[in-house]
Amino acid sequence: MNLTLNFFVISALVVFQLSSTISFEGLEFFPEERDALIPLRDLLNSTANLHAKWTGPPCYENKSQWIGIACSDWHIVQIVLEGIQLTGSLPPLFLQNITFLNKLSFTNNSIFGPLPNLTNLIHLEDVFLSQNRFSGSIPAEYVQLPKLTALELQENSLNGSIPPFDQPTMTVFNVSYNDLEGPIPQTSVLQRFPKSSYDHNSDLCGTPSETLCPLSPNAPSSAPPPLPIHPPNPSKDKDNKKLKVWSITLIAAAAALIPFLVIIVFLCYYRKVHGKEVTKAEQAGEGSVEWAEKIIPHSESTEDPERTVELDFFDKSIPVFDLDDLLGASAEVLGKGKLGTTYKAVLELGSVVTVKRLKEMNGLSKKEFGQQMQLLGNLRHENLVGILSFYYSKEEKLVIYEFVPHGSLFELLHGRVPLNWTIRLSIIKDIAKGLAFLHQSLPFHKVPHANLKSSNVLIHHNSQNYHSKLTDFGFLPLLPSRKSFEKLAIGRSPEFSQGKKLTHKADVYSFGIILLEVITGRIPGEISRGNDETTDDLSDWVRTVVNNDWSTDILDVEILAATEGHDEMLKLTEIALECTDTMPEKRPKMSEALFLVFRFMVILQLMIVSATVFGVPSLPAPKESEAWWYCLIFKFHIDEYVCLMGLSV
Repeated sequence: MNLTLNFFVISALVVFQLSSTISFEGLEFFPEERDALIPLRDLLNSTANLHAKWTGPPCYENKSQWIGIACSDWHIVQIVLEGIQLTGSLPPLFLQNITFLNKLSFTNNSIFGPLPNLTNLIHLEDVFLSQNRFSGSIPAEYVQLPKLTALELQENSLNGSIPPFDQPTMTVFNVSYNDLEGPIPQTSVLQRFPKSSYDHNSDLCGTPSETLCPLSPNAPSSAPPPLPIHPPNPSKDKDNKKLKVWSITLIAAAAALIPFLVIIVFLCYYRKVHGKEVTKAEQAGEGSVEWAEKIIPHSESTEDPERTVELDFFDKSIPVFDLDDLLGASAEVLGKGKLGTTYKAVLELGSVVTVKRLKEMNGLSKKEFGQQMQLLGNLRHENLVGILSFYYSKEEKLVIYEFVPHGSLFELLHGRVPLNWTIRLSIIKDIAKGLAFLHQSLPFHKVPHANLKSSNVLIHHNSQNYHSKLTDFGFLPLLPSRKSFEKLAIGRSPEFSQGKKLTHKADVYSFGIILLEVITGRIPGEISRGNDETTDDLSDWVRTVVNNDWSTDILDVEILAATEGHDEMLKLTEIALECTDTMPEKRPKMSEALFLVFRFMVILQLMIVSATVFGVPSLPAPKESEAWWYCLIFKFHIDEYVCLMGLSV
């Protein structure tokens, strides 16, 4: 009997040991960790094809053959599956056996249902679950994670209240763009995060948000204690009734007079203030009141310890001015965009600058903002608007640019300013050169410009010479979340609307849209002429037309009137359609798009040369191997050739 009992005990111990650790000739792994991830592999769909790639042991020493899995000492320590369209609901309790997990990231997928259960994961430091479709409340047990450093839950559909997180290790926290409610817990940890960490939760209140919490209905009343009751006195009652009648009469008379008094005071105040505003408007132009009322009060605040009057200039050769000079300048509103308001400021010395007052970036630290502006301010190219300086405070962030006269490409195209085909080609060339330089100079930015559109292409022209410069570039890293990317031009790209990862090809798409806007004269997203349907994507409409027939119906009426050049315009449309392919991987790189534009212009110039020199209307398009054609055109476009080949002179 004892022998049998011992046998079963020993057998149980062996089975337990095998279930926790398996070792074959030095190959060791923990099957319970693998078994925990198998339901995730089998139940959720993704573009990464986890079912085919998650096979065999997940860990081999400190390496893993499983996509998105990192290992240490044979244990799974990280699960990072980002932007692979992971769709479905997470298996319940699937993480409980992965006890050494220190990082979990499902950012930018389509996972729905409740947030994962993280109970007892004492090594967990980073939890990134943003940009999904999680619903329900934030589990209270998240507060018990002792090493939690970062928690990002923004852009989901979470509801309920925020648990009282107070882990001293926590340095990153974001629950914006959800449906959370109630007061923000007054813990020291949660109170140190900026307002942007809580934005866009309509029923969330308390600091650091700007919404005050309603008073509790059970709050103690401040009403005075009841007066002692005395027996009624008939004579006093009569006197009280007389007083009440007189009181009512006086109140009625006062109520009748108050509106007249208010009107009189308002008229006096209006005459006094309006006279001053008219004088200011005459001196400063439209928008000076907004400049004075919104920017100057912030600059005069003494509560911001980081406020400085001196501005750091990137170009030391320009006349230096300080913040007080800038705010004392007359100002005119040039435009109000989704990233902020742009002003034209005329300084006392007569110099003119452009000032962009950024909004929705108050969560940035001085270091974050300063580093990005230093990077952008040191970029120098003939087709980029130069950044002269910048200003940072907690409440205000200003970027000071060089002033470029004559408006934007959008105003020229749609303000019906006549632009012939030669001018349009020159503008396209400048845009391509400027954007290619940005992509070369900012290789680590996933989308270097990110806000390329015709209103951000500024024009300077002298007679028939048009020079274009790109502005409003490089702000993507400063925006708080993917949701805010909708404000930028890349928000119209197919990959953004499909929830895919953004790359530099989103800029190429925006470049293609500008090409089509220049060719067709249509505003992207505006109602098409001749019908009642809205064109959400200009490239869709153009592609539909050209697939049926290379019709000149797509051409702008301003250039359609020209008797020549229609075929060349339609050939440029081919380049635009390549750049706006719905699949980013099929679009050319920006350097390749620049080459396509230059090759097109070279061939066009050669046709003009042949018509002039040889007296023939045109010659066949040269082959790329026929270098002598390019040598000929080199005499006419040496600067373009140098730019195209990436040489320095």
